[in-house]
Amino acid sequence: MKKILAANWKMNLTNPEAQHLAQDVLSGVQTFLPSVQVVICPPYTALTTVRSVIAASGIRLGAQNMHHEPAGAFTGECSGPMLLSAGCDDVIIGHSERRHIFNETDSMIALKVKAAIREGLRPILCVGETGQERDQGLTFNIVERHVRSGLSGLSPEDDIVIAYEPVWAIGTGRTATPEQARDVHAMIRNLLKTIYPERYQMVPILYGGSVKPDNIGELLAQPDIDGALVGGASLKAESFNRLIEIAAK
Repeated sequence: MKKILAANWKMNLTNPEAQHLAQDVLSGVQTFLPSVQVVICPPYTALTTVRSVIAASGIRLGAQNMHHEPAGAFTGECSGPMLLSAGCDDVIIGHSERRHIFNETDSMIALKVKAAIREGLRPILCVGETGQERDQGLTFNIVERHVRSGLSGLSPEDDIVIAYEPVWAIGTGRTATPEQARDVHAMIRNLLKTIYPERYQMVPILYGGSVKPDNIGELLAQPDIDGALVGGASLKAESFNRLIEIAAK
């Protein structure tokens, strides 16, 4: 399985800035693309701009969220068909900022995952516990709930990626130790074995949370860590390209 490096640009970058960053990433990583799968997830406004840069390069285009309905009176939302028409291959669903800032529930996220699959988009389902939940010993309970709910109603053939992102490590500079990440990824893999006994090893599990060039090597060396969902370090071509280079080794 190829390592996956997904860039979540969040609510950053104007169209010209997004174009320049995409160009710098592409020019710096072309030699590594055969061995690493790269996904860039810009804001909605920059999707077509980034697509024009990475077209035919092998880099995948992703969105950061979507609505579960294909169309309708949902002001400010974006649907799966709209993302497809913008050239998207992937969509991040259930990111902790969506769960904890915008109050998205497990049931809402499950609807979005199903909608993404229905429309032909690959969901990157984010799961993870808060610092308080970890301190209470609830990490495995929370992550299992997120995974089971997000995958409910799917078939083993559906193409999906899971990203474990401990909420306490996102944008804080704190990173789960390789051992902490390994333990949760192993739990997710074992859980997948009960859900998809014939395909459980084929589902990529990414780690996310303050991933940087100085820690990604140790993280990717752990069993069941198949790549990374990268936030802040993806906003600079130098650091993101270095992450890709390390993952390609």
